[in-house]
Amino acid sequence: MNNFTKEQLEDIEKKIIFNLKQVYDPEIPVNIYDLGLVYKIEFEEKEPYLHAIVTMTLTSPACPVAENLLEQVKYVTLAVDLVDEAFVHLVFDPPWDKNMISEEGRDYLMMNGTLI
Repeated sequence: MNNFTKEQLEDIEKKIIFNLKQVYDPEIPVNIYDLGLVYKIEFEEKEPYLHAIVTMTLTSPACPVAENLLEQVKYVTLAVDLVDEAFVHLVFDPPWDKNMISEEGRDYLMMNGTLI
């Protein structure tokens, strides 16, 4: 029986975020987490398994690499210890806009002279 504590789930979420920061949008040199594409990470315990649900969006509904990005998100989420299954929910509401980019992401873009 796995009843995860709040602290355990927070630790797992931090590890998922770390992994998500290794996934990049091919058109913008910022990882998908700092780009603001990941809206939330939730957990569902289905004894004895832990499912992670990542809700995210894309910079455009017509993104040509959408399928690849979603597969990468699932892969890096499953790579975290104790995550037995990963689901990626793609949403377009609210739509992504450049105001969703984190401070770290903005700094990186400015440092590299990239304008959005």
